[in-house]
Amino acid sequence: MAGSKYKGTASVPRGLIEAILGTVSDAIIATAADGSISFWNPGAVRIFGFTSEEAVGSSLDLIIPESLRARHWAGYNRVMTTGESRYGQGDLLSVPGLTKDGRRISVEFTIVLLHDEGRKPAGTAAILRDVTKRFEEVRELRRQLTESRDRGVKDLFSETANNQRSRPRG
Repeated sequence: MAGSKYKGTASVPRGLIEAILGTVSDAIIATAADGSISFWNPGAVRIFGFTSEEAVGSSLDLIIPESLRARHWAGYNRVMTTGESRYGQGDLLSVPGLTKDGRRISVEFTIVLLHDEGRKPAGTAAILRDVTKRFEEVRELRRQLTESRDRGVKDLFSETANNQRSRPRG
């Protein structure tokens, strides 16, 4: 079966890219250089709740909590201007995201810079996964550990104080 050539790999079977983009459960989002969404797969619909029609053409502000937007855009614009990011290709990043119904979720993602024919930054592509459940479980375990540790320290102090009071002085 003939396939297209993809830089740095063997031949990619025809239809593979479209099949992955259309069926993977993770969100795959691409943006133009101005930060507008240019691609939104079914995984993004599932995770964030916005349809492709609602998302494509919209600003990434759609899924970025308001309190994080200034920081996001400062970094995004710097990368689009310089072509350099402090995040390496394949780095796993963790950030809060915003769903259509206004809920904050925890997402992990990898991101790559897209280039035009002249090798200038043309946008980004990111693969995002909702890790809210795992994040909340870890937070609860940390809370329980802190509580247990605090209780243990308090018990240790109580026991030490009791031992000192009951010890005969001589």
